[in-house]
This record gives sequence, structure tokens and C-alpha cells, in this order.
Amino acid sequence: MSRPDLIIVGLGPAGLDRLATRALGLLDESDRTVIVRTLQHPAAAELAQRRPVVSCDDIYDAAGSFNEVYLAIADRVIAALATGPVAYAVPGSAAVGERAVAEIRRRVGDGAAVFPGESFLDLLYLQTGIDPISSGVKVVDGRDLPDPLIFDTPLVITQVDRPEVLADVAAQLGRVLEDTTPVVFCDRLGDGDEVVATVPLAELSGRAVGPRTSLLVDSEPVGWHGLVITNRILRRECPWDRKQTHHSLLSHLIEEAYETVETIRALPPEAPRGKPDYVAYAEVEEELGDLLLQVVFHATLAREVGAFDVEEVAEMIRRKLVNRHPHVFGDVVAEDAPTVISNWEMIKGEEKSRHSLMDDIPVAMPAIIRADKMQRRAKSVGFDWDEVAPVFAKVLEEVDELAAVAADTATGSIAADASSGAFAELGDLLFAVVNLARHLEVDPELALAGAGDRFADRFRLMEEQAAVAGRSLGDHTLEEFDALWERAKSTRSS
Repeated sequence: MSRPDLIIVGLGPAGLDRLATRALGLLDESDRTVIVRTLQHPAAAELAQRRPVVSCDDIYDAAGSFNEVYLAIADRVIAALATGPVAYAVPGSAAVGERAVAEIRRRVGDGAAVFPGESFLDLLYLQTGIDPISSGVKVVDGRDLPDPLIFDTPLVITQVDRPEVLADVAAQLGRVLEDTTPVVFCDRLGDGDEVVATVPLAELSGRAVGPRTSLLVDSEPVGWHGLVITNRILRRECPWDRKQTHHSLLSHLIEEAYETVETIRALPPEAPRGKPDYVAYAEVEEELGDLLLQVVFHATLAREVGAFDVEEVAEMIRRKLVNRHPHVFGDVVAEDAPTVISNWEMIKGEEKSRHSLMDDIPVAMPAIIRADKMQRRAKSVGFDWDEVAPVFAKVLEEVDELAAVAADTATGSIAADASSGAFAELGDLLFAVVNLARHLEVDPELALAGAGDRFADRFRLMEEQAAVAGRSLGDHTLEEFDALWERAKSTRSS
């Protein structure tokens, strides 16, 4: 084997005694410049006592980000090649978590001989009894945790090298794990003073950390995967869950949807902008969980007959979102929300082979929501007023037409069936009001719900006022009702 100009050496998890003889011999060559990523490692410190080395610790001190560090290290190694053979030595394995190594190899191609070295992961697996293949271990960077953090397999968290990193990791784990969840704390693996200790999550942030600190979390599946697994267990073992069908669950789906709407309505109107109301958000969180269970439950039932599974549901909507947002994931230009909506409806129509924009709007929708959706579909092709004034005029026109029908009908004899003129004219008026709400950018369903809330609140106050006076509300005259109402209205003006 010819003598390589550039070697990249993994120093292993501890001292030089664990290093391969061939790699150590190359590091000892007197005419080879040796650059170590950091001296904060036993093998690197020992190497510095054997021969001159160049440390990159100064780059860490000067750089503004880790990406700048990796690029600067690569620059230093490549520049050193101009004066002779070079060795770049890193803690652990050169093939694990070494972004500067990847950058150097990208620049030199096949011009580097790599001696990967022993990874700390090998020792961690040995110390904890974890088989990375059978258990499907996931390894993540404590300084850049994935979001969301998935707990479906044992999780190794590396580079927990500073107190603030440990505090952030503990906080992220605490979002879904119980305080009593055991966490394996590993430090200085391979040294005589190595630490392998199991501590409860609640005590994790108080531990002292260093450049070689890692964590192992091997909990039961929690979060999304935990919900899916729990639902499948209940489906097999709970008598109530076993008897459910798609149709028997339908009322629960509708109920949970309405309860979720109720908690969202309790949020400040500008949410998530403005100061968050965490008490209200706690209610939203709970109801969203109940609603999510319904989605997972229906997917579990579909899985039993081989129709689809919950992951396929998630993937289907992911693909749909990508396809319907070509201005984000493609080369289509959409600089405002109306253009986005127009593109969305066009793409959706192509997906569903829609013959009319009025197709696939569920008849079972609440009438106000259905009217709003129909109008928005029409707007996507330009069938709409540009200003709000003619919309007001249309509402007044419908009021006049309803009034005319009512005036032409004998008092008390207006039919309530769909064949009556009043029925049609009232429908037209409501449809026009929905159109007005849309132009005012007010959700008509929420606006009507708010009006109902205000009426109920004021009516209860009228009842209280009557009770204080020792009278039944039904004993009041119309004039007294008006006085009670105005008093309640001024008291509860919001």
C-alpha cells in the first residue's frame, strides 16, 4: 500500500491504546502534519505529548456557528496539504458525527485514506446491552434535536457537551416523557473513570456534562407512535373497543370535532399572535387529542381489512399538500392568498376529476359552512364582487323581497315548508348574509355562535334580575321585557 498524503483517523472513545497499530504508525510519522479537531479528548492529549500537533480548538472559539467551524477545519486541513503529508484526527469514529470529515472528503474525493476508529456507540451498546439492529436504535445530536422528537425506538442523544445543551434536551424529553422515565447517562466511556448511570428524567439536568457525554432513552413508545400502538392494544383487548365499527364511531367523531371547535373559540381572536393564553391552550390540547384518537381509531379499523393504515393517511395528505402548493414545492409563482386559493381549487378539481366547482361539497355540511364554501369556490374563478358595497346592497334587496312576501301573506299563515315564498326568500337572505360575512373576513359560523353566546348570557341575566325581584320571567309584560333586556345588554355589552 502506497503512503497516503492525507489520512483521516478516528481516535476512538478513550486513549491511544485502543487505536489500530497502522493508524498510530502513520500519526507518528515525523514529516506528517497532524491536525486534531480538539485536544479535549484523552487520545488527542496523549498524541500531543508524543509529537507536535495542531489543534482546532481556536476555530471553535472564533466561529459564530458550528457550520462555520466545520468549513474552517476543512480549509485548514486542505491548506496544510500544500506543505506535505497531513493527518486529521478526530475523537471517536471518523465516520460518526464528523461533518468536517464529510466536507474534507467532498473536496479531495478519493484522495484521503480513512481509518474510522472505534465509536463511542460501540461501547455504549456494550455497556447498556442495546443491540442497534434488533432494537432499531436512533442516534441524534443533542445540539440539534429533531422536531418532532419521535420515541418509537431506543434513542441515543450525543454531544450533550454543555449544561445549556443538557437543560434543553431535558426540557424536550419532558414534553412527552414522565419525570420518572429512566435515562442512561454516559460519560468518558472507555476510560478508567467512565460513568454509566441510570437516573430519572427529573434529575437529569443536574448532572455534570463534558465533551464525551451521551444519553440513552429506552422508554415505551409515547407520543404519536405510542397513541397508535395503544389504540391497537385496546382494539384487541378492550370489550368496548372490540365492538366498534366505523359507523358506531361516527357520532364520537362529530362530537369531538364540535368540542374542539368550542375550545378553539375560547382562544384570543388573534391567536397564535399576541400574548398566549396557556390555560385556553391546555383545553385545546386536550380536545385535539380526543379528535386525533378518532382519526387513529378509524385508521386502525381500516388496517384490519387491509384498506389503509394511519401512516398511509399521513403520507396521502403530505403528498396532497405538496401537490397543491406548487408555489412552495415547485416553480409556480403565487404572491398573494387569492392566487393560492385559485390554484388550490384548480389542482383539487383535476385530482378529483370534478365536472363543476360545486361538486364534492358535502350536502351534510352545516348550511352556513356549505354556503361559505360554495361562494369561495365561485370566487376562485372570479364570480364575486370586488367591493363590499354591492354585497350590502344585495342583503338589503333580499330583506325587501322577504318583507314583500311576508306582507302579501295573511298574519300567522306563512308556510314553513320549502315550497313557500318565505322559505326561499329567507334562504336567499341568509345566503347573502354569509356572502357579506365573507367579504368582511368574518367567519359566519363563529359570528352566529358568538351572537348565540351573547344572547344566552344576557337572557340568564334577565332571569336573575327577575328572580331578585321575586317574579317569574313569564309574568313580565313586553315593555318590562324590553327594560330587562336593555339592562342586561348594558351590563353584558361585550
